[in-house]
Amino acid sequence: MMPTWPAAAPPPGGPAPSTAHATTYSAPAYTPVQVRQSFGQPYAVPQPSYPVTHAYGPAPPAMPSATNPASNPNPPPSAAQEQQNTKIDWPDSVRRYVQRAFMPANLDSTVTRAEMEAKLKETITHAKESGVMYTLDWDSVPLPQQMIRNERQRALFSHPSKPETPAPAEGPTAKKRKSWDVNDTAPADSSSTTPPWRTGAGRLQDRVSFANDRRQIPDEPLKPSSKFSRADKRQKRNEGEYKTYREDTPPPSAGPVVGTCQDLEKRYLRLTSAPKPSQVRPPHVLRQTLELLKKRWKKDQNYAYICDQFKSMRQDLTVQRVRDDFTVEVYEIHARIALEKGDLGEYNQCQTQLKALYKLGLKGKPNEFKAYRILYYIHTANRTELNNALADLTAAEKKDKAIKHALDVRSALALGNYHRFFQLYNDTPNMGAYLMDMFVGRERLHALCNICKAYKQDVPLRFVTEELYFESDVEAAQFILDHGGQDLLEDRNGSIMFLTAKAGNRFEGPRAKAFSRVDIKGQI
Repeated sequence: MMPTWPAAAPPPGGPAPSTAHATTYSAPAYTPVQVRQSFGQPYAVPQPSYPVTHAYGPAPPAMPSATNPASNPNPPPSAAQEQQNTKIDWPDSVRRYVQRAFMPANLDSTVTRAEMEAKLKETITHAKESGVMYTLDWDSVPLPQQMIRNERQRALFSHPSKPETPAPAEGPTAKKRKSWDVNDTAPADSSSTTPPWRTGAGRLQDRVSFANDRRQIPDEPLKPSSKFSRADKRQKRNEGEYKTYREDTPPPSAGPVVGTCQDLEKRYLRLTSAPKPSQVRPPHVLRQTLELLKKRWKKDQNYAYICDQFKSMRQDLTVQRVRDDFTVEVYEIHARIALEKGDLGEYNQCQTQLKALYKLGLKGKPNEFKAYRILYYIHTANRTELNNALADLTAAEKKDKAIKHALDVRSALALGNYHRFFQLYNDTPNMGAYLMDMFVGRERLHALCNICKAYKQDVPLRFVTEELYFESDVEAAQFILDHGGQDLLEDRNGSIMFLTAKAGNRFEGPRAKAFSRVDIKGQI
């Protein structure tokens, strides 16, 4: 069989091929194929509706062959359609989008390739028909596998009456995700490609409050927990067979509660409903209670009992909206008792209320408690609130003995004058010494570090006792031993010496640890 194409013309100047030579190759050693007769028009291959190319991922789905009309169920396109298809210029952003969809890191084993290609075709076709294919930010458009996962997740929580046609996102809002999408979108380098809605771990529907019983109905009915099914129980509940008995909650009153209770002592209970007048003591009864508590405190010193009774008094005053001089007196006494016992939580609650009561112009001891507030801010190292408290002081208040003492303490610490600080500690007015006791230990460590740096010759232990205001040499020695100075005390000629030259930076660690503690109990 001779080949069907025409013989090639001999090269210029060459001899003409002989017929005998041509008959020698009657059976060629290759399969003849159809050749293009013209180089001007390419074969009309139908273009897919999405730009898939081998350079960006797996091969696109098989397309009908133009050389085999029997395998093509549709007739060949017309010349106009062929010209239109050949002129489509897919943007680079669309090609990158297709490439990202078929990257191995983004593939999902739960989404088949056919589903991805269908979603890709739908997304790009919709963008093309809408005229936004060249203007859409394809880098922000969700990948097809992500869209499919989102559709499956939405199907778990809803029972739509009619199918919805998902449309691709067209703009910045595509980055926004619903609540059920939070756990579905995993990073590209995630080692697990199975979404949480298939694994069952961390099911979102188990953490969502559903309205109108929208939870997905299981395939198998739940077994009744008792001899009655849920429907039977619901029916009996509607018929009134199951009854619950609750104490009626009194409606909220238009004004404050007027107490009628005559008990002098009453335990503090946190309110869970509107207070009843029969359980609230009126102010004249509370005055008698205060006198009783003063005597009990001086006699028994039972802080647990006293604190509970004062909190009950404060609660009765609050629900009755009583704000007068007696209210200030109750809070001031409770704050002093709390200071004495080192209860910063209760002290802060009282101090906060006193700050508001003093602004109403009520009588009390505002200067005393302003001085306490300054010392407390020094203890908690709250420089912002300390500066605010100093800015609120008037010239007359700065001359008050308690406030002036608190300001001197702040100044001595700011200048590093520990000698002046311990002199002020020895002469503290009112109950400020209880507050200074809370931070005098760290200041002693700070001063001890300075002594070790300043005195390279050893100093007597008595010098440390007097400078740091210890009660005795034994207390000073115990303080040094408690902070790692076991080898820094030496007996010389009947006197105990503190080896400052040997100490070096021995106390720097305990000092830094002491200053790192921050109070977190009920800040003012």
